[in-house]
Amino acid sequence: MIAKQKILVVDDDVNIAELISLYLTKECFETLIVHDGEAAIQQFNTFQPNLVLLDLMLPGIDGYEVCREIRKSSTVPIIMLSAKGEIFDKVLGLELGADDYVIKPFDSKELVARVRAVLRRFHPTPKEEDEFVPPSGDYVAYPDLIINLSNYSVQYLGENIEMPPKELELLYFLTSNPNQVFTREQLLDHIWGYEYFGDTRTVDVHIKRLREKIKDHKDWSLATVWGIGYKFEAKNMRK
Repeated sequence: MIAKQKILVVDDDVNIAELISLYLTKECFETLIVHDGEAAIQQFNTFQPNLVLLDLMLPGIDGYEVCREIRKSSTVPIIMLSAKGEIFDKVLGLELGADDYVIKPFDSKELVARVRAVLRRFHPTPKEEDEFVPPSGDYVAYPDLIINLSNYSVQYLGENIEMPPKELELLYFLTSNPNQVFTREQLLDHIWGYEYFGDTRTVDVHIKRLREKIKDHKDWSLATVWGIGYKFEAKNMRK
């Protein structure tokens, strides 16, 4: 019997939390509800969810701080929930490591679809795998860099790099099209598609996070084309 995927629901509104739990339970997810940030951090470690639905406006420790704490030790997907729809709030959430951002009030079917979409893209990289394993499936390889879309893994300078799904998909797309310039709008369409209605600064945030993890190499780099967008610059054009 296949184990149910576990969702940690963090919302101080009891009615909304129960409603979300009901939607997800009907879709065969296992849920746990908590109503404040401190409990969320505690239960994250004990419940070990596959995904966190995290409200921003919480008593005590707010959702931003909860996200920051989780990201110190885990890449488990986080979808932020908020009645605040300002671009600043979305960008801040993404910068802290959230994988998606849903504005209240939301449609139940859309929320479930977003949960499923994020879970489909998330596959933790085993930390025990220190030895090199020849890649298989859909991957691109450059000197000191391998991005494998089949198992959602990134190997940089011989080490596994943990990376949220959207960051990996963005890197894979750019490296699959070396030296081709893409606008922010094109990248939003290719990577986020219909599932995300956001600002083009979302792309900038993800590029920034990629550059923090993967530095420019003598044979390739993540390059900004000013006034247009981004490209993966490969000097020898070999993948």
